[in-house]
Amino acid sequence: MSLLSKAQPGGQIQHITPQSAGWRYIGFDVRMLKKGQSITLESGERELCLVLVAGRASVKTRDADFPGLGQRMSPFERTPPWSVYVPPHDRVEVTADSDLELAVCSAPASGTLHARAIPPHEVGVELRGKGRNQRRVHNILPDSAQAECLLVVEVYTAEGATSSWPSHKHDTALPGKETQLEETYYHRFDPPQGFAFQRVYTDDRALDISMAPGNHDVVMVPRGYHPVAAIAGYDNYYLNVMAGPERKWLFSWEADHAWINGDNYPRVAE
Repeated sequence: MSLLSKAQPGGQIQHITPQSAGWRYIGFDVRMLKKGQSITLESGERELCLVLVAGRASVKTRDADFPGLGQRMSPFERTPPWSVYVPPHDRVEVTADSDLELAVCSAPASGTLHARAIPPHEVGVELRGKGRNQRRVHNILPDSAQAECLLVVEVYTAEGATSSWPSHKHDTALPGKETQLEETYYHRFDPPQGFAFQRVYTDDRALDISMAPGNHDVVMVPRGYHPVAAIAGYDNYYLNVMAGPERKWLFSWEADHAWINGDNYPRVAE
């Protein structure tokens, strides 16, 4: 069972569908466009969130026009991105106004919302954790924002630190306590030759896979815990997509490691 999707050469470096992943909800593509290039996408029965990971673009849907989007030329500028929400049964044309790294996140939807741009100032920024477990989070489509199924977030982990830690999971529907969500991690590194370690595992270890994603690789999390460790010397960025039957991010900590959230971490040398 492979949960690691390696980046492919060419313009479409990632192409993950529910069928290829063996799950129900998430689709995830990454397109690399040269300045002046255009692509046209049909949303079909799915809602899309187009994230400008790096570069500038103009985006048109059937009923909306969003020219001149984008300001960051690298995700490691650590500023929130521009994004565009596209409802089902729509057509969207993206034209690269500079070299462009475009993530296309998708999930099933019925079509109750309209296309809209999500500017950087609407993206919530927060710092989580402490010690060597600190990370910066950009909430692009949190569960408080309008969408039918998709949840989208960016996370920055400094070199030598951990994130998605202590281990947590969201694979069981427990009303008010935990939701069932598939998840993808699109990894980037600075410098680009870096890599991280990521483990996906369940309590009974029926699933227990460790991977070393590199630049532009995707880790798929169908269930279980999924911590990430960044290697010294290489800052880690990842774009998370989550989707499931209930659009709410509720999770459970792994009991053995939950103490890291408490006052005993980080330990103080005597």
